[in-house]
Amino acid sequence: MTILLPLILGYLLGSIPFGLVITKAAGLGDIRSVGSGNIGATNVLRTGRKDLALATLLLDSGKGAIAVIIAYLMGWRPEVAGAAAFLGHCYPVWLGFKGGKGVATFLGTLFALHFPAGIFAGATWLAVAFLLKYSSLAALVAASATPLVLYAMGKPFYALAGLFMALLIFIRHKTNIARLLSGEEPKIGEKKAPAAAGA
Repeated sequence: MTILLPLILGYLLGSIPFGLVITKAAGLGDIRSVGSGNIGATNVLRTGRKDLALATLLLDSGKGAIAVIIAYLMGWRPEVAGAAAFLGHCYPVWLGFKGGKGVATFLGTLFALHFPAGIFAGATWLAVAFLLKYSSLAALVAASATPLVLYAMGKPFYALAGLFMALLIFIRHKTNIARLLSGEEPKIGEKKAPAAAGA
C-alpha cells in the first residue's frame, strides 16, 4: 500500500491539465489547437497571455510538489508520488494520455523531494539556456545530470525516480532532439513553425 497509494495520488494529481483548464476558463478555447498543441506553459505563452503561462507553470510544478508533500505527511514513498505525478502530466488519462513534456512538473517534484537537487536542476537549466539559448537542450542536460546528483547525495531511491523522469523527458522531447541534431531547433525567443511540437 505504501507504493500503490502514492502512485494513485501522484498520477491523479499530475493528470490535471492546468494549461487546458486555465485557457478554456479564460475564453481562449482549446490550447491543443494553438501552436504546438501542447498543454504546457510554453504553448500557453503562444496565446499571448503571459499571466496564464505563468499560472500554468506554477500549477504544473506545484502538482508534483504537492504530491510529494502529501506522501511525506502520510508516511508514503514521496519519490513514488512525485514520479507518478510526472507520469500523469506526460500521459494524463483525461486527455487520452496526450499531455505535456513535464519539465515544470519535474522541477517542482525535485524541489519538494530533495531541495538541493532541485536547486541543482534549476541552476543547470538556467545555465544551459542562458549560454546556448536552447530550452529543450537545457531540460535534457538538467534531466540527465539529476539522477547522478541524487545518487551522489546519498539518495539512491530518489535517484531511481529521477532516472525514470529523465527517461520520460527524453521520450517526450524526441522531436526536439531530432531538430537539435539537424540544426533546426529554434533558440529561445525565436518563432517556431506552427506544425512543430513544442515544449
